[in-house]
Amino acid sequence: MTVTQFIDNKVQQLSYYLHNYWRGLLPYSELDLYFWDTLEEWAQIKGSAQEPYSQKERVFWHVLHQMHFWPDNKLSQDPILKTELQTCIAYLDGEGFCPFDCVGIRP
Repeated sequence: MTVTQFIDNKVQQLSYYLHNYWRGLLPYSELDLYFWDTLEEWAQIKGSAQEPYSQKERVFWHVLHQMHFWPDNKLSQDPILKTELQTCIAYLDGEGFCPFDCVGIRP
């Protein structure tokens, strides 16, 4: 699997998890499990250091980090953080513009 294939697959999952979390259909603990599963799967990707970053990948890693960094109440209730992440998810879903301030990096 290439980096691009990995990101394309994980973007769909990330969007699903966050949307359902914000709707109250998914507990915060599931976001945490998704985070660790994603890192475990990422460790299996070979040759990632040689592939250049895409904007999509940078936004993906940014959102993943933010999702893991912030506690449950901040992630679900802070209007500024939520708007930022919703903008990022819209871009990843192909429905919005690329946020220029997302500089996520690979783990």
